[in-house]
Amino acid sequence: MIFLTLIASILIALVSYYQFKKEAREYHQDRLERKENAIIENINYVLNNTTYLLTTENIQFIFKDKIHELADIHSLEINFFNLNGNLLISSKPVFKMDSIKPKINSSTLKILRGTIEKRYVEFTKIDGLPYRTSYSYIKDNKFKPLAILSLPYEEDTEFYDNEIRNFLIRFSQVYFLMFLIAIFLSYFLSSYITKSLKIISDKIQETNFNQLNQKIELEEGSREINLLIESYNNMVDKLEDSATKLAQSEREQAWREMAKQVAHEIKNPLTPMRLTVQSFQRRFDETDPKIKEKLDDFSKTLIQQIDTMSSVASAFSNFASMPAQQNETLNVVKIVQLALEIFNEDFIEYSFIDEEIIARLDRTQLIRVITNLVKNAIQSLPEEQENKSVLVRIFKEDNEVKIEVKDNGKGVSEQNKARIFEPKFTTKSSGMGLGLAIIKKIIENYNGRITFESQEGVGTTFLVCFPITS
Repeated sequence: MIFLTLIASILIALVSYYQFKKEAREYHQDRLERKENAIIENINYVLNNTTYLLTTENIQFIFKDKIHELADIHSLEINFFNLNGNLLISSKPVFKMDSIKPKINSSTLKILRGTIEKRYVEFTKIDGLPYRTSYSYIKDNKFKPLAILSLPYEEDTEFYDNEIRNFLIRFSQVYFLMFLIAIFLSYFLSSYITKSLKIISDKIQETNFNQLNQKIELEEGSREINLLIESYNNMVDKLEDSATKLAQSEREQAWREMAKQVAHEIKNPLTPMRLTVQSFQRRFDETDPKIKEKLDDFSKTLIQQIDTMSSVASAFSNFASMPAQQNETLNVVKIVQLALEIFNEDFIEYSFIDEEIIARLDRTQLIRVITNLVKNAIQSLPEEQENKSVLVRIFKEDNEVKIEVKDNGKGVSEQNKARIFEPKFTTKSSGMGLGLAIIKKIIENYNGRITFESQEGVGTTFLVCFPITS
């Protein structure tokens, strides 16, 4: 409120200052015009009664004795110039005349000749003082131009400057007094209002959904404060009624969420199991001398995925916990390779530099991380796209094992990047959107991290980093 008052006061001061300046300009303009009209009337009278021939050359003789008289009567310097702008005669004393006679600027002459009224007022500064000089044509009886009349007029702004200064001083004094009064009133009014608001604020801060909340009892207060108290007390009543219902609803919602997560996690290994069975079925040849070896690999893959489902089911039996970590010393390069064998897509490439990178990790959880990322990468590739590519690269750097999964799919839009790891967020038409959230939790349980870079229409790269611990 005080800030708005300050702005309003500044605006009033600026408007007043502008108005004083405007009045000063209008006053000097009117004063110059009055003096100019009176001087021109006197000049015409002299021209009509002179015995000299009315020519430009005779102007200096006609007004030789009259120009000083006119200048004294009207308290204004008078100058006559010929039509080319050269000085003919001036009322300025001889000792004040320049050694070089003054001359009208060619630009001023051009403007004067181009005006309809044959009159032009030029604004200049002489010795730091503001001047407005009036130029007009002096004509004979046949309206033929004889000379140019120049009237330099000094704008004496001292009176208006003093008025402005006095006004601003008085205005500042009044405003300062009003400002002090406003602060005084604001302090007492705010103290009166905030006293009640402080009671309400304290009660609101103490309000908790899981406890019995006390109502506010305040006898004195404004109408608005009483309405606020009434609203708060009504809220307390409704809060108590909702507490029991919400507690039951939360229990039911928790079980529903757990059921969704269990279904999602069990569905993850079912897909690669189905792909493995279909692949084995297509490639089965009982005459193949390596059939026993392939059958063993097939069985191991199925058992691996069954173990994964079993681990998920066991983990979700505890409502708030992730699968317990069964850490063992692993060759991460080999485990990642085993995890990729369940995928039949020929555009999946696996790249590694070291044959062996040893770390202590949970085999099942590591496989889950890899299969989930690769599955997401495959699903990001449009069916109609040619030259599909999913590159899985593993390397060791800064005492970390790093796994990179890169695809050339649709990419992630800018608005979805911030939500990519949120539970239940998905851009796919199917799925619960829990996969990335769960593997992020797995990775963070190992003090690792997962990051990604993506560009729409170009592809996405996920980078998983696990610390190497012996």
